[in-house]
Amino acid sequence: MYTEIFKEVVSITHHDYSGCIDKKGWDDPTTYLHSIEKLEKQGELTPVRFTEIVNDYLLDYKDNHMFFKISTSDQPLNNVGFQVKRYEDRLYITSTSEEKRVKKGQAILALDNMKIPDLLIKYKKYLNENSYEREKWGYVLSKFSNCTLIDENGLPQTITLQKYKQSKYTPIYSIEKCNKNTLLITLTDFANAEAINTLLDSHKDELNAFPNLIIDVRLNRGGSDDAFFNLLPYLFEDKEISLFDSSETMQLNHTERNFHLRMKDMKMEMEDYDSLDELSKLFTNMFIQDLKKNYKKGFVTFNTSSLPKELQSLKIHGQKSPSKVVILTDVTCGSSGDSFVEVAKKSLKVKVIGRPTAGVNDYSNLAVMEWADTFALYYPTSRLSIIDKGEGMSGIGIQPHIHIPWTPEHIQEDIDVKLALQLLQNEEW
Repeated sequence: MYTEIFKEVVSITHHDYSGCIDKKGWDDPTTYLHSIEKLEKQGELTPVRFTEIVNDYLLDYKDNHMFFKISTSDQPLNNVGFQVKRYEDRLYITSTSEEKRVKKGQAILALDNMKIPDLLIKYKKYLNENSYEREKWGYVLSKFSNCTLIDENGLPQTITLQKYKQSKYTPIYSIEKCNKNTLLITLTDFANAEAINTLLDSHKDELNAFPNLIIDVRLNRGGSDDAFFNLLPYLFEDKEISLFDSSETMQLNHTERNFHLRMKDMKMEMEDYDSLDELSKLFTNMFIQDLKKNYKKGFVTFNTSSLPKELQSLKIHGQKSPSKVVILTDVTCGSSGDSFVEVAKKSLKVKVIGRPTAGVNDYSNLAVMEWADTFALYYPTSRLSIIDKGEGMSGIGIQPHIHIPWTPEHIQEDIDVKLALQLLQNEEW
């Protein structure tokens, strides 16, 4: 079973994945296939181990928009119950979930007696980034049995690492007052357009009255671009603005598999058709027509001429208030989060501060291939033309106007919000 699934994964990355031509020859499937065949023959291959091997293989493509996961409700115990960031030669605990024996701000010196600089060298492939701010330590932590950290008395202490299921994610869509002139909007994803639009409608009077706005998308997991459309007028000047850039085009890989998988997703959206707003209905219908029209044609540039004229130019009318907008970003803002920040940077009212975003949109519009209700491969089916000009965002993200380097101080105090409030006090913008 495992061998056949892996062969199908390779077939997808070689034919259906939208980076299949750009990244031809980047992978080495034979090595992984031999490992899977050997372990399967010996009866030593578990769903968890298989998932790890497939994700190892996918890392060769250097695409954070493509991943393989166990899709059953019985999730593996692969989470240590806390999150970390590296700063210099230590890991710092930035947040805790299930693990109660550690605290935010504690520093980790070693894992199984291996110091952090040595871990950097050994696990470079899994950290998957060239900047310390963008490193991903979750998988590396899960591979170790104990960690040495600094206790409350400043002394080294070694604890055995426990493994937990991933904690359940609960989205945050909120608007609150920072001070008499400033509102703070926090959006941890763009997955629920209805909830976000309801939030904006319920605070319409405040949004039209407050001169300053901070939007926190540092933890934004993405979702759908249409979910932030009603937020855009608050980001732009009081005039008609065209957001459409004719120099940027998108190509979709129209294979037979992609047609069936994407249509399956579209049909699921159509089940809730009545609850969709007009923009969501429009885009859903448009994608369905595009899939049918270009069935099995391979890479085809997406034709925007089927859009209504107002959307072909993507014109919006900005608002007089707020007059200043600060957007907080980080590497954990991706997908539609990337898109939001990219659009917002077109406005003279907006200052983006923090760290560069995840930068996963060069290859996008994910399809999901499932096997026996146990495994699922998420992979992109579209690519942006800016890749051909060497202007893609992979590995670098959308750059902020003001880069705030991450330090351990961020754990105890919200440095980004503090700087945002200082910026908003400046008369010059």
